[in-house]
Order: sequence, then structure tokens, then C-alpha cells
Amino acid sequence: MSFKDASVQEIDQVMQEAWKAFQQYRKTTLKQRADLMRTIGTEMEAIGDELIRVVMEETHLPEARVKNERARTIFQLTSYAAACEAGHWLEARIDTAVPDKGDPDIRKMQVPLGPVVVFGASNFPFAYSTAGGDTASALAAGCPVVVKAHPAHARTSELVAKAIFRAVEKCGLPKGVFGHVHGASFETGKALVTHPHTRAVGFTGSYGGGKALFDWANQRKTPIPVFAEMGSINPIFLLPDKLKQSAKEVAGLYAGSITLGTGQFCTNPGLIIGIDNEDLQTFIHELGDAIKKIAPGTMLHPGIAKAYGEKRKAALEQKEVETVAVSEVPAKDQQGVPTIATATALAFFNNPLLHQEVFGPYSLIIRCADKAELLTVAEHLEGQLTSTLMATEKDMKDHAGLVDHVQDICGRFILNGVPTGVRVALSMQHGGPFPATTDSRFTSVGADGIKRWVRPLSFQNWADNLLPDALKNSNPLSIWRMVNDKLTDNAIA
Repeated sequence: MSFKDASVQEIDQVMQEAWKAFQQYRKTTLKQRADLMRTIGTEMEAIGDELIRVVMEETHLPEARVKNERARTIFQLTSYAAACEAGHWLEARIDTAVPDKGDPDIRKMQVPLGPVVVFGASNFPFAYSTAGGDTASALAAGCPVVVKAHPAHARTSELVAKAIFRAVEKCGLPKGVFGHVHGASFETGKALVTHPHTRAVGFTGSYGGGKALFDWANQRKTPIPVFAEMGSINPIFLLPDKLKQSAKEVAGLYAGSITLGTGQFCTNPGLIIGIDNEDLQTFIHELGDAIKKIAPGTMLHPGIAKAYGEKRKAALEQKEVETVAVSEVPAKDQQGVPTIATATALAFFNNPLLHQEVFGPYSLIIRCADKAELLTVAEHLEGQLTSTLMATEKDMKDHAGLVDHVQDICGRFILNGVPTGVRVALSMQHGGPFPATTDSRFTSVGADGIKRWVRPLSFQNWADNLLPDALKNSNPLSIWRMVNDKLTDNAIA
């Protein structure tokens, strides 16, 4: 089954419906929005095995992974529903009038931006796509959502979209609260981003795709925010004392992380850095032996498989790069071959290609001459979603400068663990300095993700009965608020 690209006229109609729906949806209660998200989860579950089967056909993902991702997506929906009702993201602030000083009564809260366009991700057909985190968080904020299905799993997106349409209808909300279009061309994306009713954009994908959306958004007469996750090599720093104690164990840990999901996670560890000594050589040998035994996996779709093959080939053909190990299990069509390579720090400094993400089961080990060169590698790194230290407390003290620098280039700083696996939790930061994302101040995972789709608005000298519920004296929502610089959930007497 194939789907035609939406025409400019069709996109205009969808965006007009979204704008019309916004005028009503922005006024819904937090409970109404939460009910919608929970109903979407119920409708997704109700599709049953057909949804699992279609995803497996379109993406080559195994059944267990597909079922786990559906469960994660439904959990995201219920998690955002709970966060929506709790109201912390509203950031209600109240400073009552002080007549003696002539200070007015002024109250502030977050209000929704308007229709949000979400671009489905290729590597997560559920969790970062049609009913994924961007959609759920925008609905929580009070924003209608228009999703552009990813062509790699268009049938999956269509099934999930129908579930959302059913949920919108069951909740008695206007049709335009959710819209769904198909499109493989840049023209479709440009029309969505530049439409005058679009107020924000969510994207997970390549640097080229995200940067194009970002540029179009900023070329508009009225620029809008684009929250794009655009890739990361997620550097791992192997510090000497830790490696001396457990080189073999660390190698085993990373063999699993590098090849998890055939390396098709945005947090895949694509770069490993250490000081070249006997312990690092032990690590390289052990990691190589483990990688040789791991079978290639079928990649999500032909486009990802082709890109991996081309970028892997280009990296390995660099004269400074030495291949350490490849899987000894023969690869079939569209499979990603687990691969480890190595190069010196000097080669890394001089060759920008070695800084680029190779999206798949590939990792490059950088050998540094000493502690100073290790720090210099860190200073040459671009913004990342994650960075990891494999280190003892002694290492942390001995490399204090490195620790300080690395936290400046990432959104999630990991100690003695792996970056793969993104927990849906309030404390999760899934975003990092450019070019990992377009705005490192926000996260696309966890309840704080709602804040991408809102803006602050102050109300001065309004009568209590005219204020939004979040700012009324009686606190009818029972949310936590800052009242005269004190955090409280009490009513104002």
C-alpha cells in the first residue's frame, strides 16, 4: 500500500482545521486533555495484533521489540496525562497587590502556542512517531497536532492515526485537534513548517532534515521554534584507573550497547576515547572478540541500511582508520554488520569525517597519547545527547578538567553505564547542545517536554472570576503555585 504526498491545498485544509480547533482546545480542562491521552492509549491497545504485524512488516523489528515499544508509547501517553493534570508545567506564579507600594496584582502561567507539526521518526515507529512523545506532550499543553507520517512505516502511522481520530471523537473534541498527512518530499515538509497557522515543530531524524526545517522556520515572516533532535555520537571516555580494574567487563558492556537494536538508537555509543596503553589494548581486543560473535541484524528500512553501508565504508576507507573487528557471521541483504574501528587522536583532530555519526552497529575507538590529548579530543567534540565517563573516584579527581568540559557538551552525563535506554521520567534530559538538538534548554522525553509547546503570559489586575483556573485565588485545580515567592498548593485567603 502506498500513500500520495499531501498537496499544498490538503495541507492548508488540515492546518485550517487545526487552527479552528485550537480556539476550543486551548480552553479545555487539564482533565479533558488527560482523558484524551489515556483514550488514545486504549485505542492503540485495541488495534491488537494487526498493529504489531504491520510494524514488523514495515520495519523488520522483532515482535518483542515492537510490543515493548507499544507498551512504552502507551506509558508515555499515560505519563503525560498525569503530568498534565498535576499542572507543574503551568509554572503558576502569583504576586498579589501591595497597595502601599503601588504594586499591582500580577499573575503568570504558561499558555499553549497553537498547532504543532510533528515529523514521525524512522527508527521508532511508535515512541517517536504518530502517538509518540511530541504528540502526547503537545496535546497535554493544549496544542492541536498535525503529524507527517514517516514514509518508512506509513501503514503503521495510518493505523495509529485512526486510533487517535477515534479517541478525539470519543472525547467530544473537535476533529482538528489531530491531523495526519503523508509525504516523502521536502516540499511537503516545507509547506507544513511555513504554513502561517503552524506555531511549532517537533522532529527526530537526521542533521540535514532537522536543519532544513529549522532554516525554513526562521525564514518565515514570523519565525517559530523547531525542536529537532538531529543525531549524536555519544562519546565514551575510558579513564585509566577504571580500565586497569575492569577492561574486560567494560568491553562486554559496550559490545551489547553498540549492537543493541542493530545500533539504531540515537544514543548509540559511536565514539570511544581512551589513553593508549596496555589496558586500552586489552579493551580493544576484548571488544573486538565480542563483536566478531554478534550476528548482523536487519535494519529498519532500505534507506537506513543504505546510509549505514555508505557511511561505514567511507569511515573505514580513511587511511588513518584501522578496522579492529567485524562480525564473522555473514550478512544478508539490508543487514547492518557490527564493526569496530580505531584511529589516533591526531587523525581525529584532522579529519572531520571521523566526527560524523555512522547510524548503526559501529563504533570508533580513539587512542590518545596522554591525559592532555584526551582532554583535547573532548574539546574538539560537538554537542551531544549523552556523554559517558567510565571512571573511578581517583579518575574523577585526576581528570577534573575533563569532567568539567564534558558536561558542557551533553544533555545527559553518565557515569559507569551505557547511554542506550532512555527512561521516561521527569529528571530525564533528552536533548543537548547543537548539533545534537536545536535547543538544548528543552527535553523531548519526560514531563518537562510539555514546556516546548507553551509560552509565559502574565495577567495584571484581572478580577478573580475572569482569571484562568490555574491563577484563581481558590486554586480550583489544586496545583502547586508560587504565591508571593512561596511554593504552596493552598488557596489565597
